[in-house]
Amino acid sequence: MTKELERDLGLYAVLAISIGAMVGSGIFILPALAVDIAGPAVILAYLLAGAIVLPAAVSKSEMATAMPEAGGTYLFIERGMGPLLGTVAGIGTWFALSFKGALALVGGVPYLLLLFDVPPSVTTPVALALAVLLVLVNLLGAKQTGRLQVGIVIVMLAALVWFVIGGVPSVRGSNYAPFFTGGAGGLLEATGLVFVSYAGVTKVASVAEEVSNPDRNIPIGILGSLVFTTILYALIVTVMIGVTDPVTIADSDTPMALAADATLGTAGVIAVVLAAILALVSTANAGILSSSRYPFAMARDDLVPDAMATISDRFGTPSNSITLTGVVLLLLIAFVPLLEIAKLASAFQILVFVLINLAVVAFREGSAEYEPSYTAPLYPWMQVAGAVGGLVLLTQMGTVPLVGAVVLTAAGVGWFAVYGRNRVDREGAAVDAVRRQVGRNAVDRTRETIDVVERDHRVLVALDHELSKEEERWFVRIAAAVARANDGEVVVARFEQVPDQVSLTYASETESPADVRFEAQTSELDAEFDVPVSSGTIVCHDVRHAIVNYADHEEADLLLMEEAASPAGLRGLLFGSDVEWVLRHAPCDVSLLNPGANGLGECDVVGVLSDEGPYDPAKIAVADAIAVAAGGSIRLAYAGRGDASDIEGKTLRDYHAAVAALCSVPVESCVPFGDSLRNGASDDLSDADLLVVSAAERTNDAIAAYLTGTDSPVLVVHQQESELRGRLARALERRLF
Repeated sequence: MTKELERDLGLYAVLAISIGAMVGSGIFILPALAVDIAGPAVILAYLLAGAIVLPAAVSKSEMATAMPEAGGTYLFIERGMGPLLGTVAGIGTWFALSFKGALALVGGVPYLLLLFDVPPSVTTPVALALAVLLVLVNLLGAKQTGRLQVGIVIVMLAALVWFVIGGVPSVRGSNYAPFFTGGAGGLLEATGLVFVSYAGVTKVASVAEEVSNPDRNIPIGILGSLVFTTILYALIVTVMIGVTDPVTIADSDTPMALAADATLGTAGVIAVVLAAILALVSTANAGILSSSRYPFAMARDDLVPDAMATISDRFGTPSNSITLTGVVLLLLIAFVPLLEIAKLASAFQILVFVLINLAVVAFREGSAEYEPSYTAPLYPWMQVAGAVGGLVLLTQMGTVPLVGAVVLTAAGVGWFAVYGRNRVDREGAAVDAVRRQVGRNAVDRTRETIDVVERDHRVLVALDHELSKEEERWFVRIAAAVARANDGEVVVARFEQVPDQVSLTYASETESPADVRFEAQTSELDAEFDVPVSSGTIVCHDVRHAIVNYADHEEADLLLMEEAASPAGLRGLLFGSDVEWVLRHAPCDVSLLNPGANGLGECDVVGVLSDEGPYDPAKIAVADAIAVAAGGSIRLAYAGRGDASDIEGKTLRDYHAAVAALCSVPVESCVPFGDSLRNGASDDLSDADLLVVSAAERTNDAIAAYLTGTDSPVLVVHQQESELRGRLARALERRLF
């Protein structure tokens, strides 16, 4: 039986975890660096960073109520954007939180040194000792962790509030001038730097599986802590700059203590130092608590070894995951220069927040089961603003952080390729959202193709050898159906090739028995169809050039020919068949008819066969016209499609239903979906009287194999305008659909 985590974190614990995860290095360490960049405008930098975090906060709140499970950021991105990006987000965020936790512990030691007369060499040993203690606390259970967090946050906030209230009377207005020392660029750079101060706002989502009443406590905890912390940050920085010269702040390792000394004296310094130590320990504690849940959640999704999902029988915590996180934390403290690493983690955190905003869009636009009890307001504009704002900040982080984010991303991709790809068979909601959009675009193009009736639509039937009356009837029937659907006419032309030594004038003036038979049988066929049918013989030296030139002369909208195999030998290898040449150079759409072994009979069932992509609009339009003329129906099928998930099946069913609604005849979708999906479509189209495929799909292995094994007539449709979309666009459609 699978063990589950106990839900014992209440609202106060949620608020404490979120506030404690934010109020740490963001206010005790970073202001000195930010003031050096932006001057007094750092106050706006904190407010702007909070505003940019807000979309990700409400998005994460929404997803946390829909999926209150351990894993947080990883879980939401994995479910929304797919296992690949989920792996990148999980591993990257795990490292980023570990980096930030280690930075908080090491950054807190300078404040500790203000109280004790100890050498700087004790910084690392003290940080290591604190890290070991916090790992042990987390191993004991989330309840103990939550209670510890509440106590730390209460004491810390009391000291910070005292700092603000006690410092306001000493504020000097002259310290804020000039305000925009670094200009707009400095403001944005400082905003990117302090952005990490708010990264902890959504950490509570990573322990959502342990939160009681998550539908209420998670949104209130996340949004409440963000608003409170943003205001607190702005007030603290305002007081800090107002009571101390900005240049002095920029040169200090303990800016908060420096400001407290200027307003509150020794007692204030002691209070701020204690608050700083508690805050930074709180940040590290929340980091261990939340980051350890990422390997835990990833293990349950088979993206990391199963050992990371083991829950302790004694304490009910993911002991292996916490232990691994603790080991990484200790190694970072002992061996890695953390300031630059923290900047790298900040850049990756911004990227993760961008993905969080996109994940909400993926869930809402896709067809995955998604029922949040809280929904983000102003959708999708808030998510778009958050994603764009995050990307703008990324451009202000500098080269090294961006390169670091790329390296972390590459590491996640590499791990998934080596370990996860062969263990998971899932797709994110974003894939289905894109698939649905591809389907909607294809339906729109199909609607335009079917609904636009072109008056005087001319279909040219090009015959390059003598056919019997029945054989010619097959081609005229197809041409007449398309022409009738567009209030057009049919032109049947027989192309007679003569040697180069023979004058075309002489050849055209000489009527052969074949010419007589052609004129006679075409006249008889004209009476069978309720569209105008005209005919003529074209004498030429080169059939393929003559066909293209005549189609251009007649302003043909569709050219119908007999499909022919490429010639054997070197000529076929180098030049292909005349038909292939015509496909490339024709001034209009082209259809190729292969009557099959038994010829074209009644078209009661017109089968439309496709590969993995959406159906070409021209293919649907032609099939509909033929089925209408025959009083038949259309059957949609795929060839060689692998097993589809239930989500994919629902999207494909909706797409087929939309296509069917555009047609004038009954349309049947003969592709089973979900667990019952069969490979191939041979059984489904075995009784089709005519198969319609796209020229671009003939090289598809599954379709080529199917067409080789069937005796049914095949109509190949080539839409010239589709070539403008390019092969890449069609390949992407097939891949995504």
